[in-house]
Order: sequence, then structure tokens, then C-alpha cells
Amino acid sequence: MNARTNLIGLSPAEMKAALLDAGVDPKSVSMRVKQLWNWLYVHGARDFAAMTNLAKDFRALLEEKFTLARPEVVTEQISNDGTRKWLLRSGGQEFETVYIPESDRGTLCVSSQVGCTLNCRFCHTGTQKMVRNLTPAEILGQLFVARDSLGDWPSTAPGRKVTNIVMMGMGEPLYNFDNVKAALAIVMDGDGLALSKRRVTLSTAGVVPMIQRAGDEIGSSLAISLHAVRDEVRDVIVPINKKYKIAELLDACRTYPGASNARRITFEYVMLKGVNDSLADAKALVKLLKGIPAKINLIPFNPWPGAPYECSDWEQIEKFAEVVNRAGYASPVRTPRGRDIMAACGQLKSESVKLKAKDRIAEMEAARLAQMPG
Repeated sequence: MNARTNLIGLSPAEMKAALLDAGVDPKSVSMRVKQLWNWLYVHGARDFAAMTNLAKDFRALLEEKFTLARPEVVTEQISNDGTRKWLLRSGGQEFETVYIPESDRGTLCVSSQVGCTLNCRFCHTGTQKMVRNLTPAEILGQLFVARDSLGDWPSTAPGRKVTNIVMMGMGEPLYNFDNVKAALAIVMDGDGLALSKRRVTLSTAGVVPMIQRAGDEIGSSLAISLHAVRDEVRDVIVPINKKYKIAELLDACRTYPGASNARRITFEYVMLKGVNDSLADAKALVKLLKGIPAKINLIPFNPWPGAPYECSDWEQIEKFAEVVNRAGYASPVRTPRGRDIMAACGQLKSESVKLKAKDRIAEMEAARLAQMPG
């Protein structure tokens, strides 16, 4: 028996081709795509039975050939500050997504990969080996799960809870370019999930050759995980810097399509005690970003078990921010959210690989003993 095709994540052209292949009348297929698109992305339909304006025989065909599968919710945790984190499972692998409610917006932090190849030293996700890219259906499925949980359908209703998407979860989005592009096209489709480009931000650690292409083909806002002002420091804490140096990265930012004072590039800078938080670093940061329409997010380091760094002292973070602010850059200090459920920036990691070292050793020893004769 052939597996049913998931309609979530297909482009209109792909959906049309799939329907034609399933035997849908070519004369009505364009109308059917529009109807399905509306049910999926405006109303968040979870099954074909809910699509009451479609003929019963067409719904039966859809049920036979297709699915609207979302990722399975393994756990949902709600922080004391209202942040929510879902551990999701799809295709046998697990990944996380986080919803951060604020007074003026609700931001969903979306993962693009299971694991990560970048090995940024301060990031918990970076300690998890890369498993695979997420599909468009799995990327979109994170938004579907959040909206299901929050009662946030239809997507066109006023007062939506999820107003912003940031591709800042697990993985490097530009290493999964095609799938991220396909998913975000649906997120930003006015007839679909209907979030404007300025409310969608793609964050990269600096895959320089893909930045221009991301601007041309995706067109979202851009965020850069910078975190250091000198190559010798960034080489250690953001190892991709060994391949694409800071100067090369900033040159790509200067030519990013659509960047302007009205649409600034966000530079993320995690504050690591004694590593990148001196006032000399702050002054160098201001100098580096000259000529780039930029805002700077200062991120207090969020600790995790075994982390090799400490968060900068709060007094030092404030002094650093003052230098940047005086130079004319917006530099909000990001309030840590969801720390109590390991949902803060840099803390995401599939629950199934969160075993402590002593637990892993105990498992290995048990396995060794089980294999011993007698």
C-alpha cells in the first residue's frame, strides 16, 4: 500500500499535480486547490471531514490518497512567564518549538533541522549531532501545533496570538534552504497563513554564500548570530567563522536585499563573561556595524548543564548596552524567557538526547554487562 501524501507544505503547483495524479477532474482542479489551501492555512483543518463545502466523494478520495498529518506532540511545557515549549516527533525524530508571548506580539521560534552542524560553543543545540533536515510539512507543522494549542485559528482573525515567526530554533536555516524557502512562502502567502515579510525573521550563523539568495528568494527579515567582534574569538564560539570571516559576513549584510532603516538587520550577541563583553568589544561592535541598518540584541547567556561559559554580570551588560546605545543603535537586552523549562535562547535540544553524561555511562556499562557470557 502506497503511503498517503501530506498536503501540508506543498506549493499550489505541487498540490495541483498531486490532485491530478490522484484522478481529480482537470477542469475543477484549480478550484479544488484554492478550497484546500483555504481549509489548510486559514482554518487549520485537521481532517478532511471538516471540509464541509467539499462533496462527499471528493472528501473520500482525499482521505484515501492524502493526509494532513501534523508532528506528534510528545510534551508541552508552560513556563512561569507564559512561554510554551513543545517537543515534537515526526519521522521517528524529535525537535522543539517555542512560543513567546509579549504585550505587543506573540513570537514562535521555529526549528529547521533535527540537531545542528554548527557546534556553537555556547549553544545547547550545538551539542546535539545533526540528524536531518526538516521537511516543509514539519516546519509548518510547528506553527500548526502552536495554533492548535493556542486556539489561534482562523489565521485571518484579528487578535492572533502568533504574530511573528523567527527561524531561530534548532538548526541552521540556510543549510536547509529549499525546505525553509518552501515553508516560509506559505507562511507569507496572503491567502494562506498571512504573516507579512517584516514579521518573519530568518537567523543565520553566517552562511555567507546563501545570504544574498535568501534575500532574493525568501525576502524575510534577517538576523545574524554574531556574538564576537574579533575573528580569533568568533572562530572558537561560532566555528563557521573559520570558513566565513566577520568582514566577509558583514559585506554580505551590507548588500542584503531590502535592508533599510525601516527594516534593519538584527545582530544577536550573547553576553559571555570575560569572553566578549568588554567595553572595548562594545566599541569594536559599533565600528564594525557602521553603514549597516542594524539593531543589536544583547542576549544574557542562558546556562545549561555542562555549559563552558558563564553569563556576563548584569552591571557589565548594562555598560556594554550604554556604549552601543550612545552610538545610535537600538540595543535591547533580551529578557530571558522560559529558562525554567529550558526554552530560552540557546537551550533547545531534543528531549531524547538530554541524558546526562553519568546516565550515558551507566547505560553503556549496563549494555556491556548484558553482553558478557554467563
